[in-house]
Amino acid sequence: MTLSPKLKLYNTETRHKEELKPLHGNQVLMYTCGPTVYNYAHIGNFRTYVFEDLLRRTIKFFGFQINQAMNLTDIDDKTIAGAIREKVSLSEYTRPFIDAFFEDLKTLNIEPVEHYPAATDFIPEMIAVIQKLIANGVAYEGGDGSIYFAICKFPRYGCLSHFNIDELKVGASTRVTSDEYDKDHLADFVLWKKFDPQRDGDIFWESPFGKGRPGWHLECSTMAMKILGDTIDIHVGGVDNMFPHHENEIAQSEACTGKIFSKLWMHSEHLVVDNKKMSKSLGNFFTLRDLLSKGFTGIQVRYMLLHTHYKTQLNFTFEGLEAIKMSLQRLQDFITRLQEIAASGTEAGSSSKIANLIEEKHVEFASALGDDLNISIALAVIFDLVRQTNALADTGAISSIEAVKLLDLLRRFNEVLSVLNFEQQAPTIPEELQEALEKRLQARKDKDWALADRLRDLIVNSGYVIEDTPTGARLKKCST
Repeated sequence: MTLSPKLKLYNTETRHKEELKPLHGNQVLMYTCGPTVYNYAHIGNFRTYVFEDLLRRTIKFFGFQINQAMNLTDIDDKTIAGAIREKVSLSEYTRPFIDAFFEDLKTLNIEPVEHYPAATDFIPEMIAVIQKLIANGVAYEGGDGSIYFAICKFPRYGCLSHFNIDELKVGASTRVTSDEYDKDHLADFVLWKKFDPQRDGDIFWESPFGKGRPGWHLECSTMAMKILGDTIDIHVGGVDNMFPHHENEIAQSEACTGKIFSKLWMHSEHLVVDNKKMSKSLGNFFTLRDLLSKGFTGIQVRYMLLHTHYKTQLNFTFEGLEAIKMSLQRLQDFITRLQEIAASGTEAGSSSKIANLIEEKHVEFASALGDDLNISIALAVIFDLVRQTNALADTGAISSIEAVKLLDLLRRFNEVLSVLNFEQQAPTIPEELQEALEKRLQARKDKDWALADRLRDLIVNSGYVIEDTPTGARLKKCST
């Protein structure tokens, strides 16, 4: 089935939706900001990673190929401080968190990307970029011996966050040595941080500028250019990365190569908990593991993280996550019903209605995704498909062949969503409950309503409900 809608994405830099047109034929070059591996990633981090996965899957859904890199920041203030605190090497400190990150990606059905570069593997390339920036006259050695980027030497500085460079006083800008600094604070940023034994322990690399280590902003620019090329199609991250991190990436990359660094920039909004910023002090700070320990599944958490448009702040509540469970159960029940029809051998159906419905919903789903990943509309399309199809199935108007085609459509949608399960599993109903159902059916035939009620209560109190189907009554495990 050929898609007619175009894929249009909101570009943070231009503040407009733009049609995706790759630089190199049909292949999209994309760089996504990954974790700083000093701790376990929290659900706010995974809101961004699930969005990036939704973007990746949508790009492929529209027929493009993709070459994506997601960095692992294993050199920064936090990782070094952690290694010193635990009295271990940098790699020993970061390895458990890297392993946990990949376990969490698998739990959330986040598709593996082509490259996972770690900063520690690209130190020579970072040194070479700094040398070129010095040669180009945009980097200098500060009084503390560190190397800085002079933002006043880069006229485009502020193009992403839309700061006005003219507001800066040339030669009077401050310098920042930390990897992060306050929003709206414009400053020359560090490219190479001079070694300080008290701060860095014994963690350093040799360079022409002396012992030290690269600045956080430089790491991403270097890895992106080394792996994907001087100019990429899309650069993605959380909104908190826009300034200063991505702004600084643009400055140092373009000052190094003289080329546009990324054609398109995308940023996902924050996740908040009960309308408050997530923090450990408020007791509302959750990792994925925290939610799994409370009985939720990775698929439920994934659905929760992707069901709101990426440019809208996502408010996490446990009540909302419970509602997600119900939505997913409704979709799984729909799949089960289609599988039963597909296996029934039913020949009668309404071919024109189903064929038109499949075509209509496929186009609507694609159009929603093509409109800057409008996931809420895309999900509404699916639930409308469920409603219309169930109404037809209630009248016996769907054949086995049509059910198979509907399942194929759902599988196509799930290439993007990755929240549905199509494996047919035999229900593991306890034998005593199955017997209770059969006795209840007989009691109802005998009009022994008291016995029928007792058997119904037994079934319900055991965590099951009685569901009427075209082929008779059956038991189904409650979703909550």
